[in-house]
Order: sequence, then C-alpha cells, then structure tokens
Amino acid sequence: MNEKEFYHPEKIEPKWQRYWEEHHSFQASEDPFSQGKKYYLLEMFPYPSGRIHMGHVRNYTIGDVLARFLKMRGKNVLHPMGWDAFGMPAENAAIKNKTHPATWTTQNIATMRDQLKRMGFSYDWNREVATCDPEYYRWEQKVFIEMFQKGLAYKKQSLVNWCETCQTVLANEQVEQGSCWRCENPVVQKPLEQWFLKITQYAEELLAETHNLPGWPERVLTMQREWIGKSVGAKIRFKVEAADESIEVFTTRPDTLFGVTFISLAAEHPLIDRLVKDAGKQAELEKFRAQVRAIDRDKRLADEYEKEGVALGVNAIHPLTGEKIPLFAANFVLMEYGTGAVMAVPAHDQRDFDFAQKYRLPIKVVIVPPDGANILANPLDQAYLDPGVMCDSAGFDGQDSESAKLSIVQHLETKGVGQAQVTYKLRDWGISRQRYWGTPIPIVYCEKCGAVAEKIENLPVRLPLDVEFTGEGGSPLAKLESFVKTACPGCGGPARRETDTMDTFVESSWYFLRYCSPRDDTGPFTRAAADYWMPVDQYIGGIEHAVLHLLYSRFFTKVLRDLGYVGIGEPFKNLLTQGMVIKDGAKMSKSKGNVVDPEYLIEKYGADTARLFCLFASPPEKDLDWNDSGVEGAFRFLKRIWALIGELKEEDYVVAPRSKAQSAKLNQKFHATIKKATDDIEKFQFNTAIAATMEFINAFQDYLRPATDQQEEPTPPEIQKDFIVEILSTLTLLLSPFVPHFAEECWHRLGHHQSLLKEPWPKYDADSLKADIVTVVVQINGKLRGKAELSPEASEAQVLEFAKLDPKVAPHLEGKTIVKSIYVPGKLLNLVVK
Repeated sequence: MNEKEFYHPEKIEPKWQRYWEEHHSFQASEDPFSQGKKYYLLEMFPYPSGRIHMGHVRNYTIGDVLARFLKMRGKNVLHPMGWDAFGMPAENAAIKNKTHPATWTTQNIATMRDQLKRMGFSYDWNREVATCDPEYYRWEQKVFIEMFQKGLAYKKQSLVNWCETCQTVLANEQVEQGSCWRCENPVVQKPLEQWFLKITQYAEELLAETHNLPGWPERVLTMQREWIGKSVGAKIRFKVEAADESIEVFTTRPDTLFGVTFISLAAEHPLIDRLVKDAGKQAELEKFRAQVRAIDRDKRLADEYEKEGVALGVNAIHPLTGEKIPLFAANFVLMEYGTGAVMAVPAHDQRDFDFAQKYRLPIKVVIVPPDGANILANPLDQAYLDPGVMCDSAGFDGQDSESAKLSIVQHLETKGVGQAQVTYKLRDWGISRQRYWGTPIPIVYCEKCGAVAEKIENLPVRLPLDVEFTGEGGSPLAKLESFVKTACPGCGGPARRETDTMDTFVESSWYFLRYCSPRDDTGPFTRAAADYWMPVDQYIGGIEHAVLHLLYSRFFTKVLRDLGYVGIGEPFKNLLTQGMVIKDGAKMSKSKGNVVDPEYLIEKYGADTARLFCLFASPPEKDLDWNDSGVEGAFRFLKRIWALIGELKEEDYVVAPRSKAQSAKLNQKFHATIKKATDDIEKFQFNTAIAATMEFINAFQDYLRPATDQQEEPTPPEIQKDFIVEILSTLTLLLSPFVPHFAEECWHRLGHHQSLLKEPWPKYDADSLKADIVTVVVQINGKLRGKAELSPEASEAQVLEFAKLDPKVAPHLEGKTIVKSIYVPGKLLNLVVK
C-alpha cells in the first residue's frame, strides 16, 4: 500500500466526528410509538476539573459501546452528558489562581467537552446541562421551597466541623487528623444552625426497595442497607438520680437489660452540661471533649482507637431493679447515632467489656450458653455475645434469650418506662454549606415573619458574581450587602437572605431527570418527557458513589414523585460499577505521579486505540491494570485489519479457490463469532467479545492462505468473493461500538455509502452454527499424523477408515497392531499401536 492507504487516525477521527455532529447522529427524541424501544443510558456526569483522565475514558467508553450497540439493534437511545459544576474545588482554584469560580468552571467545561468529543462518544450534546447554570438551579430552588412547605426541609442546630481560622464548616472528608485540610489548624465541633432534608421520612421505603432492584450489584445494595441501618429493639428510659431528668437509650438487646452496669453518653450530649455543675469536673470534661474531637472521624466510625471516658459522678436508676447505674462520657458513643446514649452491658458487648475492664466496672452475666457451659465459674476473659438462656434476670430466668426480648419489652411498656421501637442509623441530610460556589438556599429571614420561602416567581435566587475571594473569613456571600439585604416575600418588610448554599449532592440527585427535557422553562422537566424516558435503564459509575449519591438520588426521586413531578419511585433500573484504572500497583492519580494523559494517547495512537485497550484489557467491573505494551498491541490489531481490507478490496478480492469444506467451516465460525460478540456485549463482557473477533480474524487469514493440497470441490470464485465481502463488512459492524471512527472508515472503504450507524446489528444464522464439516485430529501414539474433514456425526469406525486411507497416516499403521483407540466425537482419534 502507498502512504495514503496507511491507517492515519489523526485524519480519520476528526472527519467522522464532524460527520456525526453535522448529521445529528445521536440526537434523541421522544417517540410515542416506540415506548418499548426507549433506552435511557447514563454515565455519572463529571466534575469539570479541567482535564479528562483515564478513569473518565474508561467509564464513558463502556457506556458508549452499549449506546452504539443498542442503537444498531433498533433502540431509541438517550445518552446525555453534562457537568456537576458547583463545589469547593472551584473556590479553591479561584483563591489560588486569583480568578472567579464561574470563569474557571466555564473554561474547564469547554476544555473537557472538546476532549470528550475527541474520544468519539455518542452523546446528545443538545441536552447538555451544567448545574451552575441559573436555569438549572432555579428549579432546584423551587423543589426546595415545596419541600420546605411540606416539612421535608427544615433548619435546626447541629454539631458541625468548624475551622475557626477559615471561618467555615468543613465536610467530614475535609478534616484530616483533627485538622483543617487547608490551613492545618485544629477543627472543633461547633453547634450551628443548619438546613436539613428529611430523608429519614423515607427510610423504610428506601430500605424496602433495595430488595426490588435485581439489576443492581448486591455489594452496592448491601452498602445501602447498612447505611440506612434498620434496627428493631426498644427505647428505654432511665431516670437520673436526684434530678428531674431522664436518659433515653435505644437497644437491640433488651434481653440484656438486667446486665446493665453503667451508661455511656456521647461527649457532646447536652444532658452532661445540665447534670455536671462541679467546676473541676467541667474542666476535665472540656479537656476530654477536645481529645474526642481530635480523633479522626473515619477511625472513630471504624472503632480504631482506645476506648476512654470520664465518670460524671452522677447515677441513673435502673427502670426495673432500682439499682444505681453510674454515668460516663465516652469517646466511642456518637451523638448522631441512636439517642447519643448507650446502656452498657459489659458481659454481653465486647466494647463495653473493654471499657469496664479499663475502669474496673462491674461485669454481670445475664445470659448463659444453651448447652449448659458454665461461664460463671471464672471471671470472663471476653464478652459472651451469642443467644442463650436467661439468668439473674428477675422473673425472666430460664427463658430463651431471643423470646425474652419481646417479654421484657412488653414488661417495660406495662411499667411505662419503655416501648418497642424501630430505629435507623440513617440521619437527615445536612445540606448547608458555608461556601460561595453553590446553589443559594431560597429562604429569607424577617423579624416579623421568621424564615420565609422566596416567591416562586422571583426564582432563581441568583448567585451573585461580584464577590471577592481571599480564602479567609468564611463565605463571601455573607459580606455582600447587595445579596443579603432584601424584602420579605411575606410582609414586604426588610429581611436578609440565607447565605448558606446547598451541598452539591443536591444537584446530582436529580440531573438525570433534567436531561429528559433540559430546555423546559416551565419546570424542572416535563412530566411527559420524564414518563417516557424514566427510569434510567442503565446507570454506570464508580463504586465510591455506592452510598451517598445513589441514596440521595433515590430519595430525591421519591420526593419528586410525591410532589407530582414523576410517576416512578426508583431512578435507576440497572447499575454497573466499573473498576479503577491502576498503574504501577496504585490508582492513577496526580499525587502518585502515575497518570497517563488521554491527550497523549489520542495524539500518538488515536482515540479508537485508547478505547480498544480500555475495553480489551479487563472486564468493566474489574480494575484495569495499565500496560503500555497492551496499547501498542491494540494499535497493531487495528493496523492489521486496515491492511487486510486494503489488500482485499474491490478487484483484489479474487483469491485462490477454496474447498467447500473450508468455506463451510469458516462460515460456521463466522456465525458463532456474531453470536458470541452479541451475547457478550449484552452481558458487558466486552473483552471476550473483542477476543472472539480477534480469534475469527486469525481463522479468516488462515482461510485466505490454505494449504495447496486441499483444493478439491472448489467454491466458485464469484460466491467466494461475495462471501469475503460479507465477512469483512460484518466484522466492521461487530467492531463499530468499540472503535467507531475506524469502523466507519473501513465501512466506506468496503464500498458502502451510508453511515454504519444506519445499519442493523448483524444477526447470526442458527442453522450455520451447526457445522456441516468438522476437523478430527488423528494421532498415532500421541503424535499428530493427520486431520480428517468429516461430518460431525462420523462414527469412530468411519474416522478409522478415513485414517487408513490418508497418505499421511497410513504409513504409521503399516505392519502395526492397534492395541487401544481413544475417540472424542468430532474432535480426536488417538490410536495406540505396537
């Protein structure tokens, strides 16, 4: 081939990207006559950080393969893209680079959009959204107001991570070893008025629906269930000695109530300050609280620290026995879980056991093993956690501990000191952020009317752009009088705006619905469009979003359903969580210095090579180990097909005659390859679909260069030419979802005139899968001596007869006795002779 016939991705790829854009190849629309054919495919949208990385390339290539495949199979595919554009990184960049977050974000979106287009992804760019656009967050504010009016959005005081230096609340992930991630000064727990969304009102439905999502990975569903954390047990009240106070605890083990020897309170429990009046004890408690705040939150949640506490010098009264129970502030009790108070039963809880050992507190056994083992004979060396038989528990002795749970709860209810209760670990969603680059919360504060929602007709409450960033002193919004000062929507009097902005998880909790009708200016989306497209048929994203983003999206969809916006309660029918991209044994990241720049790959090899490697190197759900030689191998494979088409196109299709047996065998493998690729793409097994295609190409090239002594019963040249054209065309279609630019160009080189996107996906012929001819290997004493082309139904005697007549096999049988014959029908005849 001359130079112009070589594979030049740098010329081919821009050409087809222009074609797809000019012909609106991926533009979707609602078709009332194709409801059964609609397919909403979505990858989690990116934060516009400025550059795409290999994680983006892999994630979006997985989705793109499915989008193209489904389109060719007649589906009406919606495949949109947008930007999760609010958030803290933009503020940090503004401070660092002395630019505005809006400018930084807009520039990054333009760069990343261009990069995604260079990858050839089949997005409907007419539906692009950016969450920082006032026409996007306008509708988010409207929904917030409706939630506020229904009591689903409310404000209350809550403990937050507070950096005094930066004058701001920090998310948990921004607290590193008890210090602010930015200024490295200590972070304290500070009570602050915060806005919450009442996700707990949907806890039971969120939990129950995890059992109705068969298309989700069980791992993700388990994580959601554990985060919701349903517990069935009892709430029990302990009166405080000599005080008009009581402590409520929740326990899933009411059967251990008679074994309580102390009560642990969260260090920040408000009851402590009301009970402890001694100045010395107060000082001791403040020092202890500071130590608790310094514990890394992740370690605290994971229980990876020494259990410590401070005795309050105050007792509670056991509700059934009247015993005095000492109170402790403990570092292992969290205020946000349960009631912030735990009844401690050291004999039957290991954490309580360790604490009791440390502070020499009583350990009282009230359940013994059902097999009669005597655990009372010697002091316990660890807590006994299993069910058993009740003992030392007043009138409940001798009962099975599991059945005693209900009996004890009923007794508590009779006494008026407790009741059965279901609780959840899930807490209401705190959405307040003392930051600038986010959606303004549409609430104003009036001395007469209190907290009042902005009027719907006044939305959006726009985020002002005339702000100054210093990185100090908290959000600049609070200092901008032109934003803060306003009129009350209720009475018209002077009022001030809320200066908190919303958590960016709010924007990503409904963006998939906005895609359904992104230009609608009458609401968040039209009901008709949402009814047509929703739910998302396939959602693709990282496992790191398995809990919060997915849980919040599920919650938001249920709220929108109850507000009348949609008719569904679950947003995502199927979920695929793809693995990470690994290089040198670690996840690709700038901090580790192991990043591969997609731009470099596109420039050197083309986007199709980058796509092919990402798909072939690993199944989507597994981590992908980066391998430079694998990229080279993908590039060589494409060049090989390119050269093959170049050698055989048009008049060069005339090749030496092939036997009918050879053609039949290749035809059988050809249709088997179509079936394999189709089945594997449907199952997201892209690597094996590509491998099957590669394997067939090897067989095809062998067919083009057969042994010279196998030319009896030749296939007529004109039939053979049509057969070869059909094979090359079909192979091109099979490869098109993986390497779309390459495939489009090959398709046209083969003489086709319209885009292959208009072609149906190849269908295999079931009858052709049944081989008319099979190759049976003939071995003599374990060594290959010949091959027999016979019917799949050929008997052992028929194969042996063929072998005796084969000039390559017969000499090895002359004068020999067959002592053993091993026959595998349709595959192998092994003769042992002597």
